[in-house]
Amino acid sequence: MTRIKRGNIARRRRTKIRLFASSFRGAHSRLTRTIIQQKIKALVSAHRDRDRQKRNFRRLWITRINAEIREMGVFHSYSEFINSLYKKQLVISRKILAQLAKFDENCLYMISNDIIK
Repeated sequence: MTRIKRGNIARRRRTKIRLFASSFRGAHSRLTRTIIQQKIKALVSAHRDRDRQKRNFRRLWITRINAEIREMGVFHSYSEFINSLYKKQLVISRKILAQLAKFDENCLYMISNDIIK
């Protein structure tokens, strides 16, 4: 029987995988099996940490809003402020409220006064 050389397709596949792992260190960038394992682990971590990042930013926004609300003295807590926002049907995202708290305190103060009235 004649010899069959099967290098082309497998080599292309491995090269494609190696391009993903080019920044890894040591065997993680050289050995195919290890590269595949590290790629799976990296993609899982990236997916998990995207969710975690959203969670962390929401916590940061809530902290900023709470600090500014208490400093102004209009409301005693963040939860009271958000509850009164919903009662008045003023739905503003926490991201926008946090930006207002950080850069434009007067605007946030005006919003809180509108809620009280």
